[in-house]
Amino acid sequence: MADIVLHVENLGITFGGLRAVEGLNLDVRKKQIYGLVGPNGAGKTTVFNMLTGVYTPTTGTFALEGEILNGKSQEAINHKGIARTFQNIRLFSNMSVIRNVMVGLHNQPQFRCDPVSSMLHLPKHYRTEQAMRDRAKEVLDIFGLLEERNNLSCNLPYGKQRKLEIARALATNPKLLLLDEPAAGMNPHETEDLMHIIRFIRDHFDMTVLLIEHDMKFVAGLCDELTVLNFGTVLAQGDTQAALNDPEVIKAYIGG
Repeated sequence: MADIVLHVENLGITFGGLRAVEGLNLDVRKKQIYGLVGPNGAGKTTVFNMLTGVYTPTTGTFALEGEILNGKSQEAINHKGIARTFQNIRLFSNMSVIRNVMVGLHNQPQFRCDPVSSMLHLPKHYRTEQAMRDRAKEVLDIFGLLEERNNLSCNLPYGKQRKLEIARALATNPKLLLLDEPAAGMNPHETEDLMHIIRFIRDHFDMTVLLIEHDMKFVAGLCDELTVLNFGTVLAQGDTQAALNDPEVIKAYIGG
């Protein structure tokens, strides 16, 4: 189908005989906010690691807009258009907020460094640097971080660090944005604000989002569809409310 951004077919991975993920099939459509949920240890982050080249799948394939990306490097997959955040925030702590976002811009042709221009401090170097700063400011403004741009990222409060990591991923201009527990550690006000930001990103950038999250209120209020994993296999899939109300899903979350 023309509107399918991510197609996953029979995806699985084995570690030393242990099947961490098995037989995963899903389609994520353009501009969809899609949730990948399940109890701890269900295999959610392992799926993200396969989709971003950290792990090579043992079985199956995944394709971005029809192009199979199995076996490609993390850098190559990012260039193709998949960007992610992590459960544990991974910012460049001793760099400024704006510099963190500018790092994300380097994968785009118009912002790539010309070594000769940089070494000789030619006008082209300064034009590129200014264009990067201008674009980084636009991205930071979306997240309410523009006034923080010259502060060290390590000095931001936790909720703003979460936003900055998403901003850096967005700066790579992805076709598919993977968010690994974006609301983790946020208070209710920050979580509500994040929901609005993700919807804005989806609408303003025609962005497709696949997210992992344990906050079911967040998931129910944001996601169009869900895949629920348990012990590496699909437990339920489809409409968000139907999946969350599935007896097997409830059982997996609260126990027998």
